[in-house]
Amino acid sequence: MWWRRREQILFLATGVLTVAGVAGWVAGGAGIATAAWTAATVVGLLYSTGSLAVAVRRRQPSVDVIAWLALAGALAVGEVFAGAVVAVMLASGALLEARAAARARRELHALVARAPRTARRQTPHGAVEVPVDQVAVGDRLLVGAGEIVPVDGRLLDDAVLDESALTGEPLPVTRRAGDDVRSGTVNTEAPVGLVATTTAAASTYAGVVRLVEQAQAGSAPFVRVADRVAVAFVPVTLLLAGAAWLAAADPTRAVAVLVVATPCPLLLAAPIAIMSGLSRAARGGVIVKGGAALERLATGKVLLFDKTGTLTGGRPALTDVVTPPGGLDADEVLRLAAGLETVSAHVLAAAIVTAARDRGLPAGGPHQVREVHGYGVEGVVDGRRVRLGKAAWIVTGQAPAWVRHARRRAALDGSLAVFVAVDGAPAGVLLLEDPVRPQAPRMVRALRAAGIARVVLVTGDRAETAEAVGRVVGVDAVHADCDPADKVALVRAEQRHGPTVMVGDGINDAPALAAAGVGVALAARGATASAEAADVVLTVDRIDALADAVLIARRCRTIAAAAVGAGMGACAVAMVVAAAGHLPPAVGAVLQEGIDLAAIGIALTALLPVRLHTVAMRPADVAVARRLYTEHRGVRALVEQVRTVADDLLDPPFDLAPVRVLLARLQAELLPHERAEEAQLLPIVARALGGSGAAGALSRTHAEIEHQVSRLRRSLEDLPDSAQPEDVVDVRRVLYGLYAVLRLHNAQEEEDAFSLIPARRRAPVSVRS
Repeated sequence: MWWRRREQILFLATGVLTVAGVAGWVAGGAGIATAAWTAATVVGLLYSTGSLAVAVRRRQPSVDVIAWLALAGALAVGEVFAGAVVAVMLASGALLEARAAARARRELHALVARAPRTARRQTPHGAVEVPVDQVAVGDRLLVGAGEIVPVDGRLLDDAVLDESALTGEPLPVTRRAGDDVRSGTVNTEAPVGLVATTTAAASTYAGVVRLVEQAQAGSAPFVRVADRVAVAFVPVTLLLAGAAWLAAADPTRAVAVLVVATPCPLLLAAPIAIMSGLSRAARGGVIVKGGAALERLATGKVLLFDKTGTLTGGRPALTDVVTPPGGLDADEVLRLAAGLETVSAHVLAAAIVTAARDRGLPAGGPHQVREVHGYGVEGVVDGRRVRLGKAAWIVTGQAPAWVRHARRRAALDGSLAVFVAVDGAPAGVLLLEDPVRPQAPRMVRALRAAGIARVVLVTGDRAETAEAVGRVVGVDAVHADCDPADKVALVRAEQRHGPTVMVGDGINDAPALAAAGVGVALAARGATASAEAADVVLTVDRIDALADAVLIARRCRTIAAAAVGAGMGACAVAMVVAAAGHLPPAVGAVLQEGIDLAAIGIALTALLPVRLHTVAMRPADVAVARRLYTEHRGVRALVEQVRTVADDLLDPPFDLAPVRVLLARLQAELLPHERAEEAQLLPIVARALGGSGAAGALSRTHAEIEHQVSRLRRSLEDLPDSAQPEDVVDVRRVLYGLYAVLRLHNAQEEEDAFSLIPARRRAPVSVRS
């Protein structure tokens, strides 16, 4: 136990002896003072001897020889006060280094202590507690109040969760039924049910535990450079001390040079700054596997992104519901489909359930649910038999025109089509796509501002889809249809432009992450091979945390250089003054202590809060923005209906009654929402971003939306419900134009406005825009 506290014991012993000596000297007891200072010097010399012996045994160069010579020289020439101060300086440096390392380890390992061990599986006979390793995908679990979520899953009930162990956010977060929830979070209120979507070994918390075990603060390149400089500093110091001794024929002058030459700023400032960076990154949900990785992140110039799950959300979102003429309406098809998917662990289930919830559609409880591997799922919802899956399982024989149209549309948009049958008859097609993360374009701009010179998109997806995402995000180059070997080759090819940083989240990204200068993995939704291969892991589902991590890394490296430069510069000046005979050993020792503390203080500024790239919003503004975002999600279905109504006018008979119903909804629902955003949301955006650029662009599209709706109203004024082909040309043109403007406007709002909203019930954080 005492060996684990050796730095504290050393600091206490040298400090008490030095203070006792000062007290004795003030009281006139010169003998007591000399004895106390001598004892402190001897303690420091013994510790320094032990450190040198360890370095020799490991065959590592060490600059502790300077401290050893200063302590031995102080004893030899009788400058025991100087020796005592050097001993205190040595002890304080060792203690600060140990404390900084312990703090970094403590903040990282705090995650491990809360790892779940058991789960409560729901059975026909009630909840049964089982080891967490026995939970299988699809199991229904019960999580009581105050219990830890054992595996990743999908909520069956609304819940209020404490996610601080994963995200660092101190306040509970509200999650609704159908939302995905990660293992390691804590249920803070009533018991809730969930469907397991992963096993314990593949869950988020298990991955975090493994990552923490790897995330030990190793020696960063800057720290290793500091070590080499310090070793080169030894012969220079010895030559200067020897010259001062020979010039004055006085060994005391050599001791004075050695006392002020002890390179504590070089040895301690850089590691403390780097470890402080690791600590700050960990608090933001970014685990950096060592100081070397942090420094490589700081020097990165070329950033390569995978697309799916990185620049895009990685989870499909419902874009539209296509239904046959005269069949069930789109909302009813979606409601029945969502009711069936509430108990499914399929990757598409969450998107369908969430879409129904956003439209305010109550999902009924399913019965007789059966999954058919490779085809889909079926069951009974509100007395109707519902089937979801592939077209071949839903549509038999020749596909009708509306199905062919849905397939063409899915191919054109790069969407995924899920077919729905109700009571044995095809009832609709759900179109889903993987949207670009709203934060991604701002994040790329922030990275460029932080010093990233080149951004490259590397993906296995089709070229058309990849190029569309690349244009939205703003990359310099796009490489599509890449397999893992292609990604590795591209990473190596891009290294000619500068140090590389590769970002990905899938198993196929692992080789490229390992090949890059720095590999960054997104592991917020579970542990993957990419997280094991990466140097930096984001445990929060927020891609803009990468920009924050880069800014933290660059700031810590700058602070480390400043601390070392200031400390060693002051040491060099003091050495010259001491060699000239103008700095006695005792005064030099006190001066050196001040230099050390100043350098370490500079290094510790890396722990201070810093403005990053995320935007601060006032609580009142956050509440307004959230309300408007809820309305924004609610009108998405109305926006897609504009396209659906326009498509229905392609073939006779040309019935304009649905167009008039649509116009009434646009005037009653859409326009009031857009006017509310103009009056309330745009001032919030201007305040948050410190200017009116984004707000001005959004205001212009608000005006265009009003204009297009007005054109639609005028084009319908003199037309009967049953129109001729020439009558619907302008109507269809206006509808398609309105649809295009609405899609663009909604994307801009989500990027420039709604992406600024912090997570629900999260304290606002000030950061750089």
